[in-house]
Amino acid sequence: MPAANESSITLLVIDDDPASLDLISDALEQTNLRILTATDPQSGLDIIRERRPEIVLLDLLMPGVSGMELLEKIVSIAPEAEVILVTGHYSTDSAVEAIRKGASDYITKPLSVPNLRHRIGMLIEEAQRRQSAARLDSELLRASEFQGMVGRSAAMLDVFARIRRVAPHFRTVLITGDTGTGKALVARALHQLGPARSGPFAVCNASAVVETLFESELFGHKRGAFTGAIHDKVGLFEYANGGSLFLDEIGDMPLATQTKLLRVLQTQEVQRVGAIESRKVDVRVIAATNRPLRAMIADKQFREDLFYRLSMVEIKLPRLAEHKEDLPLLTQHFIVRFSAQYKKPIRGITDRGLMVLSRYSWPGNIRELENAIGNACMMTEGETIGARDFPEYLTAPVETVDEETEDLPLAEVERRHAARVLARMGGNKVRAAKILGINRATLARLVDEQRRQ
Repeated sequence: MPAANESSITLLVIDDDPASLDLISDALEQTNLRILTATDPQSGLDIIRERRPEIVLLDLLMPGVSGMELLEKIVSIAPEAEVILVTGHYSTDSAVEAIRKGASDYITKPLSVPNLRHRIGMLIEEAQRRQSAARLDSELLRASEFQGMVGRSAAMLDVFARIRRVAPHFRTVLITGDTGTGKALVARALHQLGPARSGPFAVCNASAVVETLFESELFGHKRGAFTGAIHDKVGLFEYANGGSLFLDEIGDMPLATQTKLLRVLQTQEVQRVGAIESRKVDVRVIAATNRPLRAMIADKQFREDLFYRLSMVEIKLPRLAEHKEDLPLLTQHFIVRFSAQYKKPIRGITDRGLMVLSRYSWPGNIRELENAIGNACMMTEGETIGARDFPEYLTAPVETVDEETEDLPLAEVERRHAARVLARMGGNKVRAAKILGINRATLARLVDEQRRQ
């Protein structure tokens, strides 16, 4: 084997013919390559796992193994590698099959040294462009992060600008947007950038609180106030004094609790359940919902005066489908996170993998994307995520548009989609909720609403 060239581009040649190995090594010795060789498939696969070559030259006909099967194994292990098949028996059918299974090129023996150098030279340039693009992507990712959120689209830059302007001054803020769009991250950013950043940040998920315990959860209670109240309890408003309280899924809050919440927002005083005296609090309230509060006001399900108190400033988050130009950045953001979490050296995603992501509609928004990337990072055996690493529902053929839903309100489309996913999962709410990027309580509400239609 020739001495390794000082280069970041590595080429592996897998061929059982020593004469072919010598010819290729000699022909490419002066190019900008590290050249590795293997005389049998298993040694070649071991080298691919350990050294991650950018380019693989694979002899299609070797004793005891199908070249096409070996190609599939290589693509599975290292989907980022450019694989060129070399054969002395060319046929159009085999060339088409090779490309379909992931090969980048197909050349015939006897090898033409000028042709080999030309084709390998193009792949070297492409690999160097990808390396340069990866460095630029890393720099762009750092430049595009804002308080844990990522985006360079006009829609997300507008959200970031609103957060910066609102954070120093707000007393109440309403964050609206579909499930999985990042409302909790916006709430955290408002707290971190505001004057109460040194105070506590408390969270109440209204969809997860038992209705009879809402007042105790928010305002606290005195011992003996009700059955089971064996100790005094500090409510979230008192706990968050001097800081911020994030009321998530505010649309699921009972009307009786809405009335008492409005009084606290007006007076900045809380009264524990069972107590006579009130306590002064200084709390900035951030509410969030994925439900249509204005429609709920018309249906007497949400108080109009509370809505206007909360929505003095409203920050609306776009659906991922409305800023798909952020998809590559978001994907890389999650790859960096999960590669560290799983302690795997994952560098990025293949073009085919990104194509799979870009053609999907992402009804579960960024949270669903996060789940998909986390799954892929767990499944991949290589340094790059490929299309085959994604859950089956992402790689399935794209569904045609249901003409009956084209002119429906977004909430109804959401309900129908949740019902379809649940049906595909055989009624398994845990799996369906994971795919949709929502909790089981929200899924149950959507399905119940769909059944009542």
